Amino acid sequence: MVISVMTSSTKTPGQLTDIHLLVATLPVYLQHALAPLPLDQLIEVVMDLGRPPEARFEKETVRLADRPVTHEDISHVLALLGEFTEDNRAGIERTLHRISCIRNRKGTIIGLTLRAGRAIFGTIDLLRDLIETGQNLLVLGRPGVGKTTKLREMARVLADDFHKRVIVIDTSNEIGGDGDIPHPAIGGSRRMQVACPDRQHAVMIEAVENHMPEVIVVDEIGTEAEAAAARTIAERGVQLIGTAHGNMLENLILNPTLSDLVGGINVVTLSDEEAKRRHTSKTVTERKAPPTFDIVIEMVSRDEVVVHRNTAKAVDYLLQGKNPGGERRTRAGDGQIHTEEVTEEPVVSSPLPIISDETIIRRDKPMRIFPYALSRDLLERVIRDLEIEARVVGRAEWADIILALKTKAQEPQLKRILKEHDVPVQMVRSNSTAQMRITLRGIFHMMSGLEEETVQEAVAETEHAIRKVLDEGVEVALPPQPATVRRMQHRIISQHNLMSESVGREPHRHLVIHPG
Repeated sequence: MVISVMTSSTKTPGQLTDIHLLVATLPVYLQHALAPLPLDQLIEVVMDLGRPPEARFEKETVRLADRPVTHEDISHVLALLGEFTEDNRAGIERTLHRISCIRNRKGTIIGLTLRAGRAIFGTIDLLRDLIETGQNLLVLGRPGVGKTTKLREMARVLADDFHKRVIVIDTSNEIGGDGDIPHPAIGGSRRMQVACPDRQHAVMIEAVENHMPEVIVVDEIGTEAEAAAARTIAERGVQLIGTAHGNMLENLILNPTLSDLVGGINVVTLSDEEAKRRHTSKTVTERKAPPTFDIVIEMVSRDEVVVHRNTAKAVDYLLQGKNPGGERRTRAGDGQIHTEEVTEEPVVSSPLPIISDETIIRRDKPMRIFPYALSRDLLERVIRDLEIEARVVGRAEWADIILALKTKAQEPQLKRILKEHDVPVQMVRSNSTAQMRITLRGIFHMMSGLEEETVQEAVAETEHAIRKVLDEGVEVALPPQPATVRRMQHRIISQHNLMSESVGREPHRHLVIHPG
């Protein structure tokens, strides 16, 4: 069972009561375990059958009990909830909490995900001027960054402060909470519930045709049918505010299902004269149509966004291989809003050299990284954890450097990418956060605080190689490692009166141990 909480910078008296309503559905021993913990900072409580329950906070995870969760524990929670709908979700009436179940192959519930939502009031100041324009707004961002929370607050402000006729399309009661009466967080907005996610597009059209709204608010546009419904709504003059899957605008462009939201893309073959005039190749990618959404908002965090006020212009820049620019807005601790323009320099700048031991990367702009055969989500998580000036891009030609999985080094596709685009490449030993951290620390010369797991692995490899050299009298080559790890390996080897040398070029530079 997972309880996810959307945190709030402005708490209302009823919010902690809502949290306690959710905690009250848990078995008594878990309620006692949670009591001394800061519930206002709680993100998740994990309770899966046969595993110890845990509470997750922003910076730590706390085990709530040593004994595993039982069927009786899950039955206790189910007894205090309503029925689950077709999408395996339930809720607690007039709260924003959402409960999802996990079933085994026989249909028995063996796990629950309880998401506790807190309404955030008075934090729309980052975007208030944008919703006043009457233009269509699309919010992008990684899961958990607060897109739905912002959407909920926009609906309330438009209905209560600007007196607009607002209808919220509420799939699985994600925005307005469980029950027939919506949560006060959406203010005077009307709500149309969507029982099954497959019907979201139909309810979007029904809202426009039957209820004469001035504004439609919809969360997680994710299918081709929903994208088509969004365009239909926009063409009828109704302001549309929504969210979609994807962290940044370029993610959306590369998504064939959702690219229509920002105009779609076409591959066009130019004549020789036109290609020469544009200084491009004969085959180019262009925007197909006007965007459905006039403004795109990339949520970096709850207190930082990048706004593209002209979606069409931003998309055109990206398709030309340029930075889309935009406006970066941040809210400081004192509540002050700071705004700065993101410059529109070309994405592909002068090539970086292959990283060597002596190279130090100094950049005035965030480094753009293209992952090849690596998890984009894991790479973005590592970048956030290391707090480095870097961002992940979706195409190799937009990148300053390519991170590629070592086992894919000989793939024809990677070789073609490297041949077509003059971009340096760094190999990553495995598709794991530990190896990604080592690589990024090497690139940015963040050599302090290597992960214990990684250091232990390198030490074990070195000691095993030393035993082989001493026992068999042969030289042994160690796997490639960053410079800091190699220096550590040198010291270990010298303690056994053996010789070692660094051979090869980055990213394949490694140690060879010679017999004494």
